[in-house]
Amino acid sequence: MQRRSLSAKEGILLVTVHKWGIFEAEFQAKSVYVCPLRDVTLKCIFSSPSRREISVEAFWDGDSSWRVRFMPDEVGTWTYRTICSNEQDEALHDRGGSFESVPYSGENPLYVHGPLKLSNNRTYLAHADDTPFFWLADTAWNGIIKSTLDEWDEYLSFRREQSFSAIQFVLTHWRAGLCDVEGETAYEGREKIVSLNVDFFKRIDPKFSMLNKHSLVAAPVLLWALGDSPGVNLVEDDAILLARYLTARYGAYVLVWILAGDGDYRGEKARRWKRIGRAVFLNKHRQLVTMHPGGKHWLLPEFLQEDWLDIIAYQSGHGVDEGDLKWLCFGPPSKDWKLEPRRPAINLEPNYEEYLAYRIFKPITPHMVRRVAYWSILIAPSAGVSYGTNGVWYWAEKPEVPLDHPHVGVARPWREAIRLPGAQDMSRLRRVFSRIPWWVLSPDSELLVEQPGLENVELFIAASRSEDRKIAVIYTPEEQDVHLNLRYLKRPLEILWVNPRTGEETSTGLISGENVKLRPPDSGDWLLILRSRAE
Repeated sequence: MQRRSLSAKEGILLVTVHKWGIFEAEFQAKSVYVCPLRDVTLKCIFSSPSRREISVEAFWDGDSSWRVRFMPDEVGTWTYRTICSNEQDEALHDRGGSFESVPYSGENPLYVHGPLKLSNNRTYLAHADDTPFFWLADTAWNGIIKSTLDEWDEYLSFRREQSFSAIQFVLTHWRAGLCDVEGETAYEGREKIVSLNVDFFKRIDPKFSMLNKHSLVAAPVLLWALGDSPGVNLVEDDAILLARYLTARYGAYVLVWILAGDGDYRGEKARRWKRIGRAVFLNKHRQLVTMHPGGKHWLLPEFLQEDWLDIIAYQSGHGVDEGDLKWLCFGPPSKDWKLEPRRPAINLEPNYEEYLAYRIFKPITPHMVRRVAYWSILIAPSAGVSYGTNGVWYWAEKPEVPLDHPHVGVARPWREAIRLPGAQDMSRLRRVFSRIPWWVLSPDSELLVEQPGLENVELFIAASRSEDRKIAVIYTPEEQDVHLNLRYLKRPLEILWVNPRTGEETSTGLISGENVKLRPPDSGDWLLILRSRAE
């Protein structure tokens, strides 16, 4: 939070911002610009207390107003100086100022630990101070544009109580959200931006700020890339122009950018998105970036060497048949995380609860949601997973079929949808992983003497362990024998079964053998946690 106070000693106005908070400055142009979005650029060079220089783009905020937002990462006095492409506009060019960054004194983990980065081994997300960050995101694609302020606050409060840590949403109009809560679009034009609707984004601003205030990481999509959407319609230069505007306006918040949503990023389309990604993010002071592909599309190896891409996100989608589940359990997500340079692999769109599953057109059950979530976390080095439901992603106000999605079923109103049992299961998932060092887990198929998923993928057992051999986590989607090879673990091992449907834990003693069969305490899916008790 930015504060202004009067210095008694010098009689001048002091601006203070806590570390990892947001400093904001406004400038009023003297020149008249016919098209401010294209005719002029403005950036600020911030100098830190340790004399680092950071360049940040400012953004046009309507009429003659320009703003810059900046997140200070050091305590002490910061100074800044503007550089305008029109050096004759003395109200924008070569303007300076300063502010004081002070220690944060609250309990919000985003401000205590700082924004996100890749871990040192590049397999999971961590805060600036290296504290591991577990990704548990809800998908609210339409949420920020369709909600009122009170509705958005209610939703964020509830999801935070449920232990979610991030929210995915779209920052502009798109195929399933043709306008915002006021019936307006982000800009006028189709292939080119004729005029930018600044009021559209002014309505988003306080809702964007709420995310971090509720201790939630923002995960905004800049350019949806399927159907009647900006990432498809806009010519490349204007796609870059819009994305750079959005990153300037919101880049000071704690977030992970999703450059494009639901797209096909192969072949010539991949080359286009590489050019856009480089133009928007390369060599910039920025936070983490990913892409959200279409169902069962995969970013690697096409984007492997793109330095601006930090996270390999994927969408296992809304199918539940053999081919869909095999793609997840035995396909690219379970293999390509090993490619160098390493990146976290996170399923940003698994089975949505109550969505009509592809081809069979039956509602996706909480069990289907759970098994894909646990599989996604354990088939690659653990980093997290996303969750979704029909009523929330669409932000349904009444029972209805989402726009441009005729085959997904009737969505519940969002207030009902946030209370579905699958979301409660995700809360339990988060609590389970918060009690173990999940960031040390990597898949190890050799823990299993037998993999029943080879014969029937619905019985696939996911197994992961730590490099120090002191902990293993195993998920079985059904009650069945789990035949284990424990030679790679330090024994004896404590056996703990966790019921993903209730959170109930059952301890069944210690095991010291190498080749053992264990069976869950009851029917249904179970999580098995083995901890070493060796000296």
